[in-house]
Amino acid sequence: MGRITEDLIRRNAEHNDCVIFSLEELSLHQQEIERLEHIDKWCRDLKILYLQNNLIGKIENVSKLKKLEYLNLALNNIEKVENLEGCEGLTKLDLTINFIGELSSIKTLRHNIHLKELFLMGNPCADFDGYRQFVVATLQQLKWLDGKEIERSERIQALQNFPVIEQQIREQEKAYCLKRAKDKEEAQRKLQEDADEGKKERSQPGFDGRWYTDIGAPLPSSVESKDLQAPEIQEGECNRKKVEDEEDDLEFWNKPSLFTPESRLETLRHMEKQRKAQEKLRLDFSLKDDEKRKQVVLDLAVYRYLDTSLIDVDVRPTYVRVLVKGKPFQLVLPAEVKPDSSSAKRSQTTGHLVICMPKVDEVITGCPPASKPVASTLDSSRERKTERSRHTEKLEVDPSKHSFPDVANIVQEKKHTPRRVRSEPKITPTEEDPDFEDNPEVPPLI
Repeated sequence: MGRITEDLIRRNAEHNDCVIFSLEELSLHQQEIERLEHIDKWCRDLKILYLQNNLIGKIENVSKLKKLEYLNLALNNIEKVENLEGCEGLTKLDLTINFIGELSSIKTLRHNIHLKELFLMGNPCADFDGYRQFVVATLQQLKWLDGKEIERSERIQALQNFPVIEQQIREQEKAYCLKRAKDKEEAQRKLQEDADEGKKERSQPGFDGRWYTDIGAPLPSSVESKDLQAPEIQEGECNRKKVEDEEDDLEFWNKPSLFTPESRLETLRHMEKQRKAQEKLRLDFSLKDDEKRKQVVLDLAVYRYLDTSLIDVDVRPTYVRVLVKGKPFQLVLPAEVKPDSSSAKRSQTTGHLVICMPKVDEVITGCPPASKPVASTLDSSRERKTERSRHTEKLEVDPSKHSFPDVANIVQEKKHTPRRVRSEPKITPTEEDPDFEDNPEVPPLI
């Protein structure tokens, strides 16, 4: 069921740059709204308000809309005209096809002196004898009623016959109120029976989805491969449940019912239940334990023309999780697998998603061997060290020599002989050298 929220109003205020405080026109039709709220606080400047085809049961929280000129509440569950006195600028009010049986409640509209057009066709009160004359005489400011202009002569005649017509209207209102009270009791009893039947169905085993895995179903605590149903059995159950749902739907629409606010709510609940069932569509799957290749293969029947970008696969050691258009599919695996070595691909013919998950400590046939774990490498290195310690290497010694080695002469010191330094010839400058300069103050070289 819908509610009036700030986000809803902003989404319908694109013509005003999503600004709601200065909004003058707002359309909230076909939003399954059950209660009229918040609008008089957030949109004080509204002049036109469309609320047709909802489930509003009472006119409320609009008295502060002083500038409101047109209010459309057609196709709702309103049973009484009320709380419109504060809408001083109201000129047009549409209440077509509601459940207004208290025709005398229109007297509250006398305060709306600018009201010119009123629509009440399709309400129970419109079938009352003297309905039009009563409305014309009660609301003298009206110019149009149910799309038909009010003539001056018609108003004069209605005012002359008003006392008699008013008495007739009160008697018909009383009879309608008694009938309406019985309808409410019947609807309440039926609603209670449906609630009890729903509780009984939920208490039956397998109702929680453990017999099969649905899109959006919770992750089961444990799943064994032998417990998985064969594709033929699973397909048969799916077809059987589909036929039962179709029969229930056909029975609901063929069952006669009264046109009351409760029947409208019941119809909406049924349609909402169908919509949720369609959103929770079951995807067929098969889980196969391939002993030859030492892997677990999951075949998930996703929609053939579904874009692959809308599929997300997450493989864990003990379970696999697939998101299809944001809805989860989870399944516990019968054996522990290797997420890093797993692969997922789409079938080119059927579009199915095939996920291959190799088992732990197993080698897949036709695939390169996986890298050895760190723990096994450490164990092998330790084993090598122990083998080396067992086989001690010994030096080979000449058996003919039994003397102990001379420890003192193990390292032989080299005798350092003094190296002769060759004297370089002395170079004495001569007078023939061009750079020679004879300085008498310098003593001669010896």
